Amino acid sequence: MNSIEFAIKMEHDGEKYYREQAESNQDNPLNVIFLFLADDEKGHAVLLENELKKITYELGDNETLSHTDNVFKDRGEFKNKFEKIPNQLDVYRMALQMEKDSIELYEKFFKETTDEQTKKLFGYLVKQEENHFKIFDNLINLVERPEEWVEDAEFGVREEY
Repeated sequence: MNSIEFAIKMEHDGEKYYREQAESNQDNPLNVIFLFLADDEKGHAVLLENELKKITYELGDNETLSHTDNVFKDRGEFKNKFEKIPNQLDVYRMALQMEKDSIELYEKFFKETTDEQTKKLFGYLVKQEENHFKIFDNLINLVERPEEWVEDAEFGVREEY
């Protein structure tokens, strides 16, 4: 199995994972986020399959990060709905690790490949996975901060969130 075939399998696995999480979160705003991510992973697999078959493709802009920002704007409602979901933090941490692993793998493939088109594709995928990483990093911060954050003058100035 070459690097592109491995990456295709990884993207399909990521899509499956995010669709399972969307199914588990049908009653809250996370459903939308997981569906966006699943669609992104599916799109990444298509790009990789086209590269493998040497079919022409375009590397377009990705709107997932801006869509997820809209979900986070109403944080109060989001936070209240989240508190009813047990063990979600574990899901976010697992997804964060998956995205980190994807970034590292694509960076490795980027460095190893000599074909310019393939190099360009792996560079694009690194950026895409970095966006996914930011989404889960933000989710984790959103969930952990209320438990760790102390708003009291005695504790000094804290960054806004």
